Order: sequence, then C-alpha cells, then structure tokens
Amino acid sequence: MIKTLRKKFIFIAMCSIAVVFFGIVGIINAVNYYQLNKNGEEILSMISKNGGYFPDFGYHRRERTPGISPEAPFTTRYFTVVLDSRGTVLAVNTGKIAAISTKNASDYAAELFQKGKTKGYLKNYKYERIPYGTDNMYIFLDCEREIGTFYSFLWASLIVSLLGMLLVFLLLVVFSGRAVKPIAESYEKQKRFITDASHEIKTPLAIISANTEVLELESGESEWTESIKKQIARLTSLTEKMVFLSRMDEEGLVLEMTDFSLSELVRDVAEEFTAVASAQQKTFFREIEGDILIHGNEAMLRQLVSILLDNAMKYSDKQGKIVLSLHRREKKTELLVENTVESVPEGKLDQLFERFYRLDSSRNSETGGYGIGLSAAKAIVMAHKGKISAGSGDGKTIEFLVVL
Repeated sequence: MIKTLRKKFIFIAMCSIAVVFFGIVGIINAVNYYQLNKNGEEILSMISKNGGYFPDFGYHRRERTPGISPEAPFTTRYFTVVLDSRGTVLAVNTGKIAAISTKNASDYAAELFQKGKTKGYLKNYKYERIPYGTDNMYIFLDCEREIGTFYSFLWASLIVSLLGMLLVFLLLVVFSGRAVKPIAESYEKQKRFITDASHEIKTPLAIISANTEVLELESGESEWTESIKKQIARLTSLTEKMVFLSRMDEEGLVLEMTDFSLSELVRDVAEEFTAVASAQQKTFFREIEGDILIHGNEAMLRQLVSILLDNAMKYSDKQGKIVLSLHRREKKTELLVENTVESVPEGKLDQLFERFYRLDSSRNSETGGYGIGLSAAKAIVMAHKGKISAGSGDGKTIEFLVVL
C-alpha cells in the first residue's frame, strides 16, 4: 500500500509540474508567435499603403514609428506580384529579395489567386492581397529568419522543460520516501495495533465462550447465553476480517496460485446459500456457465463469492430476489451478484468498498454488518489483478460485478 501511495504521490506531483511547465512554455511561445505575426502584419500594411514599396522614412519620421527598426527598410525582404481580374500575371517585382525567381513568384501568386486566398502564410512567406487599381497585388514578406528563430526557441524550451521534468522526477523518486515516511510509520503502527489487538481479543473471547458453555451445562440454555454466543461469533468474525485485511495490505505478499474450475467453486458456494435463501423466503437464481478455468487462489476466491452472496442475503428486501451469474466474456471472466432492495440509499456505491463505510448504519446494525466484508472482497479482487464495482440501474436492485 505504501508503494502504491508513493507512486500516486509521484504521479500527481509530476502531472501538476507538467501542467505548470508546459503552461508557461505554451504561453511564452504563444506570445512569441503573436508578436511575430503582428510585426509581419505591420510591415505588410506599410508596404501596401505605399503601393507595394517599403516607405523611405526620413530620420525624424523613423523615430516616431513604433515597433519598426530604423534598419527595417534595409533588412526587410519582400516581393510583389500584380494580377488582373482573371488571374493573369501583369508585373513582378523581386528587386528586394534574391531567394525567389520571377517564375516562382508568379506561380505563388497565381496559385493563391485561384484558391481565393487573401492573406496568410505560404511556406516562409507571409502574404496579403490588396486592390491595385482595377487589378490585384500580392505582397509576400520573407519571414524565414523570424520563423526559424521562433521554432528554435520552441524546441529549445520544450527540451529544457523535458529535462527539467526528468530532473524533478529523479528528485521525487529520491525524496518521495521522506514525504510519505510519516504516513508509512502511522500505517505500520495501525497494522501492528490491529494484529496485536486481534490476538489480545481472541483470548478473552475464548474464555467468555468457555464460561458460557459452563453456564449452559449448569443452568441450561437461555436467551442470555444465546445472545452471548452470537456476540462472540460477531467479534470473532470481525477480528478475523481485520487480520485478513491487514495481511492483504502487506507489501510483497505472494499468494499461492493454481489452475482450477471457477464454475465448480461458484456452484459449491451457491449450494451452501440455497438453504439460507429458503429459510429467509428469498428467491435465489443461479446462472453459472460451465468449464470456466481460472488461475488464482482458490481459498480466497471461495471467500470472495461467499462474501458477495452473504451480503446479498443480508441486505436484500424481505422475500427479495438474489441472482448469481458467472460467464466468460472474451478473455475475461465476469461474476455478477445482484439483489433487490427496498431502495438504494443515496451515495456513491463504490464507497461501499471502503472500510467501515455503510450506506445505512441502522440497517447494518440489524443485520450484524461492520462494513468491512466488501473491503475484504475488493482486496481479494485486487490481489488477482481484477476489478470490482457496484451499481444500480433502477434504484430497486443493487449489483456487484467482478471482472477477472
């Protein structure tokens, strides 16, 4: 359990840090991209307003132009293409760029005109179409350097973030043991207390049981001695289940696994509850598929079926219906136990598997339940790497599904 807790701690911490890391990286790169796009649009706007040429700023005008470098007229690379209303190229100006030929420029503009594109990116060129008298002009701005810088920073930030995540992961692996150490110590003390208390309780229970038998020999059976024996049985069952749960929580627990017929096991356990259902005037349906073999711990799986059927018998309504089914679904085996109830109490039904949790405490006091039977069932299923769930489709039936 401590190992599982430690893994969850590392997982949650890593997820939280990942969200922060990649959130920061994402915001920074989004701002960079926005700024890149904004600068490109400003330059395209200036060129379009000047008839397809970069304005020749004077000294004082240059100082009053926000966001535009004084060197922009000399470093900006762009070209323009003029087309008529039918898409025929009329003029091409590549005087401000050396990386593009007249033919390529014409092809780019013609392609965009046919597709009806007015602005966006084509390869490393940001373009915009503007009216040019009765014709159209495409202005292409070379953003290769800016885009290259953007992607370089993007990959660098991602790599640094991943390296940072790896470093944090290694630190968490090293120091997470210290973080969960107080919990581990408390848990070990709790387990030790349960084990010691269970052993200490067994002795007085044995003495009380022996004294009760002596009283019955001397004075005969009575409602008082019967009540004492029932309470002894309840306390004995409680201590056994607590010890069982404590044992199942032990890390490194190795169960003896064998191959056996689950169908036969379920039939045997169901047969034991047939008389119970008859005595309580409840209907017990069984639908057990034959020849289902499984690899597991036979004693524990027998206890699992017994717990689920005992729970169904106890908490079903008067003259209710209990259904037990076992089927093979592809590569998995499904065990279903369902019973009718007067009403399903509000609450998350999966909480029934928590220790000492009870949806209806008054009902449990009547039936003698402690709220740990289903916890034991879940521990058995988890030990077999399976899943167990509780649900109710109509509010009048509760079902427990085990998938192995």
